[in-house]
Amino acid sequence: MSANTEQTKQRRLGVIGIVIEDREHNAAKVNQVLSDHADIIVGRMGIPYRMEGLGVISLIVDGTTDAVGALTGRLGSIRGVHVKSALTTVRVQNED
Repeated sequence: MSANTEQTKQRRLGVIGIVIEDREHNAAKVNQVLSDHADIIVGRMGIPYRMEGLGVISLIVDGTTDAVGALTGRLGSIRGVHVKSALTTVRVQNED
């Protein structure tokens, strides 16, 4: 099996943590990005931290390196949005 074929049989599984400053201003932008990448989001938990004006979201994601990178890149490009991820590589057992 070639290295290129080997890469196509792998995906990234992990957790993305998002902290949103100025929640009232940025929440709609973040939600739009999450909606655009809904196909790789397995689960989501969002907590408004009202006393600080923040939002905190944790995501469970499952997708290719490119798909996860596109999501985190778009989120990180929003001013006042901070993103950290912890990912592992998962091999697909059977693609049929």
